[in-house]
Amino acid sequence: MAEQKATNITWHEGSVTREERHKNLGQKGCTLWMTGLSASGKSTVAVALEQVLLQRGKHAYRLDGDNIRMGLNKNLGFSAEDRAENIRRIGEVAKLFADAGIITVTSFISPYKADRDTVRKLHDDAKIPFIEVYVNCPLDEAEKRDPKGLYKKARAGQIKGFTGIDDPYEAPEKPELELRTDKLSIAESVQDLLDLLAKHGLMGA
Repeated sequence: MAEQKATNITWHEGSVTREERHKNLGQKGCTLWMTGLSASGKSTVAVALEQVLLQRGKHAYRLDGDNIRMGLNKNLGFSAEDRAENIRRIGEVAKLFADAGIITVTSFISPYKADRDTVRKLHDDAKIPFIEVYVNCPLDEAEKRDPKGLYKKARAGQIKGFTGIDDPYEAPEKPELELRTDKLSIAESVQDLLDLLAKHGLMGA
């Protein structure tokens, strides 16, 4: 957990409640946390899901691992410490989006269980739905896809600390949903996610 360095600060409570925000939007916010190996299909499925949600009149926003590292987290690398801070920051951002009533779709490798558990607790403490989705694609299949050529570079020793090669991926033990993207089509994966959101009462009428 990050250390609180600022002093002489006080939380300023607003007059607008979460319920009022949700009523105004006609939906409840949540964080849909998609985790899995590089090239497992997280971002592809997230893009498709966001599009379908908007087509259905839902307010959704996608937070992508690479995109966030080009802005908010551009000063972080891929050490265990930087990975933890990367996930902590995006967990806080996702919580804010969800609190505002947005269906927040994240796609981050987030390889360490402790970091994901920290984000879950962050949401649980705020009473905001947190839904963990394990985008499960076998390593050999992910390597075959390798759209960015990262596995090839990692195998050649050009990238150090690459998840699945010389850095571990700790798979979720009890995710709310597991998507076998080596067996499911994008459309099937999206439908499973829509069904999951509906099951949690997050799709509205």
